[in-house]
Amino acid sequence: MNTVIFRTIAPLIIAIMVMFSIYVCLRGHNEPGGGFIGGLIAAAAMAIFGMASGVAAVRTALKFDPLGFAGFGVLIAALSGLLSLYTGSPFLTSIWLYVSFGKNVVPFSTPALFDIGVYFVVFGTLTSIALALEDEGAE
Repeated sequence: MNTVIFRTIAPLIIAIMVMFSIYVCLRGHNEPGGGFIGGLIAAAAMAIFGMASGVAAVRTALKFDPLGFAGFGVLIAALSGLLSLYTGSPFLTSIWLYVSFGKNVVPFSTPALFDIGVYFVVFGTLTSIALALEDEGAE
């Protein structure tokens, strides 16, 4: 499936999918979505990128090994749980911080941080699997 039409439209599809995956991840704690489904969408975008441009192009564009993203996600998710220990609360207890930017108040939370960690874990793991499968099929 390496047609001219697919190679031409793939960058647009990938950009839309990655932006949508970030949107789904960030809105997921209060509405449907979250880190898991956001990571799935982003990994699917990388699979499409791999089909259109090849595995080497994806690995070059990512700059880091996909499993490195997964490890980073585990670190972020664990950190979000450990932050609650500093308040004397049980592991993974939510902490909310409200920051004022002019007239707007922006809430930051450890559940959102946990969702971002899950996003990176799912993205890294599934991207690694997809690239391994695509690389194996090319030989």
